[in-house]
Amino acid sequence: MTDIAQTVKDAQERAAVLAQALPYLRRYAGDTLVVKYGGHAMVDDSLSNAFGHDIALLKLVGVNPVVVHGGGPQISAMLQRLQIKSTFVDGLRVTDAAMVDVIEMVLAGKVNKQVAGLINRAGALAVGISGKDGGLITARRLQRTVRDADSQIERVLDLGFVGEPVQIDPRVLYALSGSGLIPVIAPVGCGEDGETYNINADTAAGAIAGAVHATRLLMLTDVPGVLDENGTLIPELTAEEARRGIASGMISGGMIPKVETCLEAVRAGARAAVILDGRVPHACLLELFTEAGPGTLIRGE
Repeated sequence: MTDIAQTVKDAQERAAVLAQALPYLRRYAGDTLVVKYGGHAMVDDSLSNAFGHDIALLKLVGVNPVVVHGGGPQISAMLQRLQIKSTFVDGLRVTDAAMVDVIEMVLAGKVNKQVAGLINRAGALAVGISGKDGGLITARRLQRTVRDADSQIERVLDLGFVGEPVQIDPRVLYALSGSGLIPVIAPVGCGEDGETYNINADTAAGAIAGAVHATRLLMLTDVPGVLDENGTLIPELTAEEARRGIASGMISGGMIPKVETCLEAVRAGARAAVILDGRVPHACLLELFTEAGPGTLIRGE
């Protein structure tokens, strides 16, 4: 095949892909999507650049993406650099007053602007904010209990300034999206007395998705999605099936909080949530615009 013939063939294949995407573009036009960005997709340069282009493309074709990002590895690196020791309980970083200042600096400063920059360089306009801006996330101290194995007495764990959302005020998101901008959110919230709280990014994304009645919550992870007992990917679950999967033990370990976040999001108003394999390039586009989405979709009742 000549070079010209190959060029024509490649162009025809690209045109065919665009034509196949048209029904999906119509389906999501004008809709709000919340994307939780973290894991491997955030630290691999090729994946992060692809993510920036994907989010820019969504905005340019008429979708309204809202990005919520994590930043655990970046926080750990800065704490190590400052010689501040970290401890974890059930995957949550115990956060004292000094540490929460560092966490806010890293999340709402360096990481937030890096993520917004990925999208800006791809041709859209992103604005980095935190959950404290515009009263977006009102938070309270997260309460966790642990039962002593010998005495069976429960005690309350003090996680410090680790928070959970109490209320989401999405007006700042509507203002930004309505002005053609893409909100990029660092998951820190403000308490009623002005305290700063470090919030798990999955939890923040789920709460925001419910509050804005997102058509989809897309959670980028480092796993293929929910697997059955044979290790086969389950492409779709109802909320009831997901709850049964947790109760039976089919859904276990670190997948439980991710599924519970999806369940809470759809309960609060999101139409559906997807646990996506963020290690797959262009995972968001594959999920939205093809039948080959690399993850598990969880629908409401």
